[in-house]
Amino acid sequence: MNTPTDRQTQHQQANKKLVGRLVLIVAAMFGFGFAMVPLYDVFCDITGLNGKTNSEAVSTVAVDADLSRQVRVQFVTHNAKGVAWPFQSSLPSIKVHPGVMTQVEFVVENPTNRPVIAQAIPSVSPGLGAQYLRKLECFCFNQQPLAPGERKVMPMQFYIAPDMPNDIGTLTLAYTLYDISNRGDQPANAQTAAP
Repeated sequence: MNTPTDRQTQHQQANKKLVGRLVLIVAAMFGFGFAMVPLYDVFCDITGLNGKTNSEAVSTVAVDADLSRQVRVQFVTHNAKGVAWPFQSSLPSIKVHPGVMTQVEFVVENPTNRPVIAQAIPSVSPGLGAQYLRKLECFCFNQQPLAPGERKVMPMQFYIAPDMPNDIGTLTLAYTLYDISNRGDQPANAQTAAP
């Protein structure tokens, strides 16, 4: 027969096991959350999903243009929260033949009375189309120092890979502009904008 002391001991042991399991679950959840960003980057690199674009220029290579079709490329600009700088593309959209080099200009202005450093982060929609957008030159590759009142014209040179599936007829390239002036990891030459 179980005495109250035996039942109490069994409950204590069951509670210790439960606490141990809960601690393991919390540790596993923390580890998973910590590993999420690198896993997400690997997943996007492998699948090309979520519209993440390469942050490096592709080398200029001879590409056979596909003149039998056109792809519409839309350009959308956004400012991050707290950034009220004029930022836009010279064209809202353009039709291009895959394989044909194209250049579009973006304009940003620093309306403040202090030097700032801007960084544009791109994304492409649909996400599967990101792997076919090849940038040779882009202002998004580098931080953009801006003097007080400075207006800067920034080029973006790209082509669409001819092997892009025919069912993708439109790509939307969106840039979000961030003020990174107060970040501590800027190169020394980017700390102040040129006059």
